[in-house]
This record gives sequence, C-alpha cells and structure tokens, in this order.
Amino acid sequence: MVLTRHGGTPRSHPEQHLGQHLDVPLSDEGRAQAAALGRRLAGVGFDRVVASPLRRAVETARLIAPGREPETDPRLLEMDYGAWEGLTYEQVAARDGPARLLWEADPASLACPGGESGNDVAARVRSFLEAAIDGIATDEAGTDTADHRILVVGHSTTDRILLCVSLGVPVRDFRRRFVQDPANLTVIRFAGPWGTGAQALVLNDIGHLRGLAGATWD
Repeated sequence: MVLTRHGGTPRSHPEQHLGQHLDVPLSDEGRAQAAALGRRLAGVGFDRVVASPLRRAVETARLIAPGREPETDPRLLEMDYGAWEGLTYEQVAARDGPARLLWEADPASLACPGGESGNDVAARVRSFLEAAIDGIATDEAGTDTADHRILVVGHSTTDRILLCVSLGVPVRDFRRRFVQDPANLTVIRFAGPWGTGAQALVLNDIGHLRGLAGATWD
C-alpha cells in the first residue's frame, strides 16, 4: 500500500485544522507537490487508487495517477475536529487551552469538542484496511497481497492513525510517533490477510520534492 497525504492548500500556511467541513482545493504549491510524487511513481502500476472524498485528496490522487479516476471512501476522511475546525494551533490554544492540553495527552480516547476522537478514526480506517486487504484474497484466491499495489490518498491525522492501526502502535501515540508531510511517500507491505501484520518500508519520504525518482522501496 502506497499511502500519502494530500498536497498543500491555501490554508496550509499557517497550518490549520482542516477536517471534514472545509472542503478546500489544492494550492499551486500543493499541485506541484502532488505532481512531483506522480513523476516519482510514474512507473508503478496501481491495482486501485482510493482517496478521501474531500476535494484536496481527490485532486492529489488525480495528479499522482493521471488518467485514473480515483475511488472515494468516506472512511478515509480527515478527523472531524469539531469546534477546532479551521483554527490554527495558536488559536486553539488561546480559545480552548485546558481542553487542548487534555486532548494532547490522550487524543485516542478524548474527542475534539463536537468532533471525533482518535479511536473513532481508528475504527473507520481499520474497517477500510480490513476490507482492502481481505478483498484481495477474496477476489484472487491464493494471490499474495504483496503482488497488489493500492494508492491511498488521505490526510495528516487519518494517515497517522492508519499507520498505528497497521503497525500495532497505540493510537494515543499517533501524534508523537508519526509525521505525514504533504504529498509524502509512505509504503506499507501487507504480506497476508488482515491481522497477520504489516511492514513499514518507507515512512514520510519527500525526496521527490528534491528530484528523487523511482519506486525506491523495491
């Protein structure tokens, strides 16, 4: 599975909590980032291209895999940030400082005010992964899942929680353990049915933004 976060948006500088309710497009910088990843992966054949339904993810998927209309799956939506939607980190701290500190200590169990918790997001990405991985075995019995390549375009928090679920990392540690830069390259290998474990081959590689090309995890 090739995993990436969408490219940058007009609201990326300064970074804001873009969840499910601000459906913004990519910025010029974001389109350039996605196109650079597309050039890096030009020789990779994907069996599926799946994106969050939000515009910034769909646009990114189209730029990475030109000519392929991505499937969309609501289980890949970004975390619902509730009252923190559209706010910078500084604005959240100023308006809701105590609640923010509590959430940062345990973002798995505690929901954003009026939004989702990390465990809420984990439940839906686990459902997506289980269906995607086990679906390969169902469709082509006896075929190793490593022979199939799926491009998944999600979001910063959703991707980090997906990594936790895939690699057995506690969800409460998603912010501490993983980084997902815009249009990065992350690659996870599932060698068998869901539940048999996964390997992280590449994590948050942005070398293509500096001219690196090719499927460097092979």
